Amino acid sequence: MNRNRMVVTILLAVVLGFWVSWYVYRQLSRAAAMQHVTVATTQVVASVAHLPPGARLQEKDLKYIAWPASDPVPGMSTRLEDCTNRTVMTSVETNEPILESKLAPQGAGSGLPATIPEGMRAVSVAVNEVVGVAGFVVPGTMVDVLVTGSPETLANNVKLTRTIMEDVRVLAAGQKIEQDKLGVPQNVTAITLLVTPEQANQLAMASTQGRIQLALRNAADTKKTDPPPVYEAALFGGAPPAAPKQNTHAGPPSPAPIPVAAPYTIEVIRGGKREVDSFPNR
Repeated sequence: MNRNRMVVTILLAVVLGFWVSWYVYRQLSRAAAMQHVTVATTQVVASVAHLPPGARLQEKDLKYIAWPASDPVPGMSTRLEDCTNRTVMTSVETNEPILESKLAPQGAGSGLPATIPEGMRAVSVAVNEVVGVAGFVVPGTMVDVLVTGSPETLANNVKLTRTIMEDVRVLAAGQKIEQDKLGVPQNVTAITLLVTPEQANQLAMASTQGRIQLALRNAADTKKTDPPPVYEAALFGGAPPAAPKQNTHAGPPSPAPIPVAAPYTIEVIRGGKREVDSFPNR
């Protein structure tokens, strides 16, 4: 009886081993077949090494890499000559395809000017360690611009702080236009901001007539809140000053009318008759 049971056990083990071997062979054959599947590719232009913003592309900086033809990225370049002698506006990593959206127009030059989009301006403001948020305001970060001053429309040198710009990109910190890879804070004396022409005027006025402060914000937080101004009196428990009354006259006040005396009369008796004559008062 025990001998029959041993024979059955051996037969089951042989069958199970055969099935496991067949299953493994089938999976390996399928994987090998998948490796031999040919994927259609196309040659696109990519970067040989890391490129900082403002770098002018030369032929030695570029190479061709294979890219799946079924998954093209809009703006990819397929010819080296379409990218050479042009400037990258943002950093490009090693083996990253060169996209048209990252290139400055032909003839835009190199360096910081080439990274300024058309219609925008780069304005530098003097900062210290406090204004520069302890060195964490670096290229690529987003900031709000606050100004503290005493407007002439408010009496008794009343001071207030107002946010004049929100979600402004930092182009450069000092002489650097690219953030340090280690993220180490850097003490700089000037911050260059990317602003519109109207904001450039506001920033110039704020830097000369008031005191500027930068507020660092999360790059993903693009919501503009337009916070109300803060008055010095309200900050220390007082009430904000009343707004000055506006002159509602369209022009200079009209002169007061000159009073005119009433005319006088003279009564005359001629031949027993009374006659009254009126004379104007001059």
